[in-house]
Amino acid sequence: MIEFLTADLPARHGFFTRKGGVSTGPYASLNCGFSGADPRENILQNRAIVAKTLGLDPADLLGLKQVHGISVITVTAAWPIGQGPDGDAMVTTIHGIGLGVIAADCAPVLFADQNRIVIGAAHAGWRGALAGVLEATAAAMRALGAGPISAAIGPCIHQDSYQVRADLRDAVLAHDPADSVFFADSADAGHWQFDLPGYCAARLQKIGVATAILPHDTCADEENFFSHRRRTLRGEAAIGHHIAVIRL
Repeated sequence: MIEFLTADLPARHGFFTRKGGVSTGPYASLNCGFSGADPRENILQNRAIVAKTLGLDPADLLGLKQVHGISVITVTAAWPIGQGPDGDAMVTTIHGIGLGVIAADCAPVLFADQNRIVIGAAHAGWRGALAGVLEATAAAMRALGAGPISAAIGPCIHQDSYQVRADLRDAVLAHDPADSVFFADSADAGHWQFDLPGYCAARLQKIGVATAILPHDTCADEENFFSHRRRTLRGEAAIGHHIAVIRL
């Protein structure tokens, strides 16, 4: 049975787990990412299941070619499935369009304004979050007339699971030394534990976006979530991606 999580957002949405799809093996079962070797027909079926769960036509569930950047696409019409532009965030005022982002440790972030005029969805790994993809998403929503914006950070890798090296920490602190609060000491010398969802939430709160963090750690919960970090630690080759979707 398909399973998804929700937050207190004024728009219909879901942070979907890996359960309830048709894929098998390392992609079991609700893999919604087109990368990898999972047959395309499985992914299309999985995305159709997600779309119908939220009352969408499968053709109206949109996604991007995510590149860990800050490009925000303003959606005015649907594009063919699997042929979205490069980018890591979308915003729209169009009813009946679903904005979907995929992740397997990065933070899926869904946005809605309290006036129910504009929605947004962003994919925020540490690079995108550092570069400003979340602020860019909120700015694009405000350009479309958004009122007060709320955001929810979905299942992603959490601090206890996210050991990082000095290069990541140095890049974050070069932007703002005060962000050292998002790094805890690690058991291994020369490494730290990074709080990705806390960092994302703080960036959003600085620009007036009320933000909630769902407590689910993708790396630690293999039953419910895919995880790039877990796959890397095990030396596995294949990985699936779950999806977060919001619609007006």
